[in-house]
Amino acid sequence: MKRSGTADLPLHYGQVPMWLAERMSKLGLAIVETIAMEFSTAEVISKLSNPFWFQSFGAVMGMDWHSSGITTSVLGALKKSVNPHSKELGIYICGGKGKYSMATPQELLFVGEKTGLDGINLASCSRLTAKVDNTAIQDGFQLYQHNFIVDNKGQWAVIQQGMNPDSRTARRYHWHSQDLKSFINEPHTFIYGENQGSILNLTANGATKSREGILELVKESPVKIIKEMQHLSMPAHHDVRMEDVNMKRLGAMLWATHENKPEDFEELLLLKGMGPRALQSLALVSEIIYGTPTRFEDPARFSFAHGGKDGHPFPVPVKIYDETIDTLQRAINRAKIGNSDKLSAIQKLSEISRKAEESFTPNTNFDALVQREREQSHLYGGRTVFGEAKPPKKKPINPNNQLELF
Repeated sequence: MKRSGTADLPLHYGQVPMWLAERMSKLGLAIVETIAMEFSTAEVISKLSNPFWFQSFGAVMGMDWHSSGITTSVLGALKKSVNPHSKELGIYICGGKGKYSMATPQELLFVGEKTGLDGINLASCSRLTAKVDNTAIQDGFQLYQHNFIVDNKGQWAVIQQGMNPDSRTARRYHWHSQDLKSFINEPHTFIYGENQGSILNLTANGATKSREGILELVKESPVKIIKEMQHLSMPAHHDVRMEDVNMKRLGAMLWATHENKPEDFEELLLLKGMGPRALQSLALVSEIIYGTPTRFEDPARFSFAHGGKDGHPFPVPVKIYDETIDTLQRAINRAKIGNSDKLSAIQKLSEISRKAEESFTPNTNFDALVQREREQSHLYGGRTVFGEAKPPKKKPINPNNQLELF
């Protein structure tokens, strides 16, 4: 078995307001459903196992772009919205935070009964991944969240998070079943070293393969194992800074959605009527759905879709958020009856942004861009955990001066 990556995040506390939690559930379901429809349930599992994609996913949903709260909030929103549709979607989300994490094996046994999958084996895999990250690799983080996502073909991802109160950081661990065979059958994929500690035995029923696998893993040097995985380390500062984003990608996307009118592109005629600000959000959602793994190295960029509940980089534009959900849901509904034209148009948004990058040279007016979003936030129903966005007291930035910003 191979762990697919980790993410180190500042430890954040607090609750997600209901007005955002409801929208996160709706947008999360629409994105998952689109990925499953356009690609496969296997692609949903693969994306969730990527720490960079998952952080970008949380950012585009309006969560604090860098905090540990993304893990709990995003998975909670997905479990709430996806599981009622698990039969038709073919995706099941088990586990959660605290006491709900302990219920994961039992939930997987129930999934096995409904789907015909080997629930006992899935439960063993759940226990094993938790044991490895909590015990076999001693890195100072105590697990408090464990989610197991599985599709009806038996492919799965594990996302779990631990806390280190001394450093006030959280670490998120991602696993992917795609490399499960290397756990038992291909030990040469590991870099062997001298056994550094006691053998860890699992007592789960039917966990023979799990016990054999953990025996192989404890021979490894944790440092060497971690180096082979994708690792995301988020900064402690709350504000989004220019160094946190790929300015070429962000600027090209903003230029393509604000400077060019949808009617200039034959492929985007079906999105006619959406304003530039709505297209900006939809373009970033499009990239979450259709983008390749290399596109998610700067998760902060995706906070420019729907801001953040703490006001960074700007308040959540509720009206734009709702328009994004409605547009994507209408496209899904049309695709279900054989009309994939709107989904194709949404896909074209991210393609146009990528094409614009080829000849785009960004400027350094990042602060002006953030300031414009904040000053216009009240026009889009901007909200944070502190309340509604207010009109600026000073004269706002002219929204027509787009080239100065991009």
